[in-house]
Amino acid sequence: MTTTRRSFLQTGFAAVAWAGSSGPAHALASRPWPIGLQLFTVRNQLPKNFEGTLAKVAAIGYTQVEAAGFFGHPAAQVRHMMANAGLKCVSAHYPLPSLLKATPQTIDYAKTLGLSYLVCSSPWSPHPEKLLRYPGGAWAGLQHAMTLDDWKWSGEQMQRIGEECHHSGIQLAYHTHTMAFEKHGDTNGFHTLLASTTREMVALELDCGWAVAAGQNPVELLHMYPRRIQMLHVKDMKKMPPGTPPWNYIPTELGRGTIHYKPILDAAKHTSVKHVFVEQDDIDVPIWDALKIDYRYMSRIDRT
Repeated sequence: MTTTRRSFLQTGFAAVAWAGSSGPAHALASRPWPIGLQLFTVRNQLPKNFEGTLAKVAAIGYTQVEAAGFFGHPAAQVRHMMANAGLKCVSAHYPLPSLLKATPQTIDYAKTLGLSYLVCSSPWSPHPEKLLRYPGGAWAGLQHAMTLDDWKWSGEQMQRIGEECHHSGIQLAYHTHTMAFEKHGDTNGFHTLLASTTREMVALELDCGWAVAAGQNPVELLHMYPRRIQMLHVKDMKKMPPGTPPWNYIPTELGRGTIHYKPILDAAKHTSVKHVFVEQDDIDVPIWDALKIDYRYMSRIDRT
């Protein structure tokens, strides 16, 4: 069964509640970041053959990765497998409930693995039952039942966790989804969270695809938060018929949807962005073909 973003994150909630390859030689010297991959993209391959999947990712040309689950492997073993594949694991995603449950252990794992960032992949509520019981489950609850008080509380928890990470030499970041930009009067969860945290303790990982799906302009966000946004997710989005959630956009391979990344990446060159990760929540072609398409797009983007 194919794992979706919803089912992947809900696992964390439940536990608490609870054409050929274009290799790296083709990359342009003018690009300031290596081409990274968020490993959620290969979430169905990793449990079957973790080390072999990493090797295939590296063979395409990706040199940095961001984790979204380690599938029971100890940190030292993951570090060894990453090194064997020639990959640098920069960061890892955890939903807020998982961070709240096991912050010291998570930080120790991150230090052993050599991570620079821990990324909070979703907010939470001090009243989790309303999310867990929401029709469609906790992910639907996050999309539709979060209040500004929930966002403020989530920000306060991230600030505290960010301080713990900071003392260990690791940066906490928050990854944006569409729900952060949902309107609450004249504001939204995104601004409430930022007001509840400091740049030093909680950086941002801007998911450009979901920002577009939520009606935001990634270039404008980069101009507004040039020091706070330190990582990007790049994914293309195809416009779908009315009624297709969220906001009528579905992910697809880079260059096959509606988002032109050159102006976004040009803007990012003048900010604190240090890492850029390709991510695909959904694919329209076999997975390894999709990753080659994405890599070629990122390799050639400065020529367009």
